[in-house]
Amino acid sequence: MVRTIFFLNIAVFWAQIFYGDWLLTWFALWPPGPDTRPHFIVWQLVSYSFLHGGVLHLGVNMLALWMFGRDVERVLGPRRFLRYYFVCVVSAALLQLLVAWTSTQAYPTVGASGGVFGVLLAFGMFFPRRRILLLIPPIPMPAWLFVSLYAALELVLGVTGTQAGVAHFAHLGGMLGGYLVLQLARTRPR
Repeated sequence: MVRTIFFLNIAVFWAQIFYGDWLLTWFALWPPGPDTRPHFIVWQLVSYSFLHGGVLHLGVNMLALWMFGRDVERVLGPRRFLRYYFVCVVSAALLQLLVAWTSTQAYPTVGASGGVFGVLLAFGMFFPRRRILLLIPPIPMPAWLFVSLYAALELVLGVTGTQAGVAHFAHLGGMLGGYLVLQLARTRPR
């Protein structure tokens, strides 16, 4: 499934190059409201995750999906991984819409980051002691610490409004949805 999601994102990015704003108009996540043009449509809760705001945006998301998603898919299996990923995507969209509604900002959200952050959370929970080496600065740390610090950073950046145009709360929404799914799976009898 990781490979399928990876190649679908690349294919849709190529379509974005050819179709441009038309895809953003119909498939990016637009906040609901009478003032926004174009309007929110329910399929945008998923479709936004296949669109990206540039090569770097796509590259970072797909690198993270590839690095962490393969191990998470091995633990969950392909079907459960796919369900998990899309629950993270939808929960990211819902939290982003809530934040956009309270702040009256009417810009679209795009990117697989919500799903990727959910995958990152699952990686940290399934492999808490596995070492991750950051590139800048080159510091090795256990996965649980990396995920916790990254979540804290996203919260600070979201609350302070730093890095305008980045959907920090969508990232946190993906993690929150992923956490709830994993906790629910733990309480269910096998």
